[in-house]
Amino acid sequence: MAGLYQRQRNNQRTDPFIDLLFNTLLGFSFLFLISLVFINPDEDQAKVDKQAEYVITISWDKTLADDIDLWVYAPSGHTVSYLQKEAGWLHLDRDDRGEVNDKLLIDGREVVHAVNEEVVTIRNRLAGEYIVNVYFYAADSKKRPPRKIPVKLKIDRINPRFETVYVDQVELTAQDQELTAVRFTLDDEGKAGQFNKLPKQLTPYGLDHMPEQIPDDLWTK
Repeated sequence: MAGLYQRQRNNQRTDPFIDLLFNTLLGFSFLFLISLVFINPDEDQAKVDKQAEYVITISWDKTLADDIDLWVYAPSGHTVSYLQKEAGWLHLDRDDRGEVNDKLLIDGREVVHAVNEEVVTIRNRLAGEYIVNVYFYAADSKKRPPRKIPVKLKIDRINPRFETVYVDQVELTAQDQELTAVRFTLDDEGKAGQFNKLPKQLTPYGLDHMPEQIPDDLWTK
């Protein structure tokens, strides 16, 4: 009888290999939970980094096939454009190539969604001067220059609340023309001010179309 009782007790003992396997699985589960704790803050921070503080938009007649480019310089020394769509805290959200990227394929049919607009976001309120230039990259070959193309500029502040801080319009008259649409500064609190149009070239192209003198009406208060 005693021998039978001893065999039953031996059968109830846990296999050491099963104990080791269980403890190993428990350890991996613990490490996985710890990794989630450290990964999630990084993901949240990435979302914050991509949040726009200011949005700069240029737009022109949606019926035109001309390609106008937006160039923006930041006090960090970075310049964003179609050549470099992300530079420092600047990001080119939309590069409009005129008529080229207005065509969409929907259910096998070509549909034209006419919009001429380029957008740059500023994702950090870095204090200093910002320069916004427009560049006439390519004229519509179907239309003969010279002609004037009005380009509307708008600067919106997103945080802490939405506010349009600047609206203006410039006119481009020739391919390869570059104009400084506005220069402005952000103070330490992220407030925009000191708007002017003092010309400065941002593109790596020629200086033929940059004004040599600064008319009085280029300055705005």
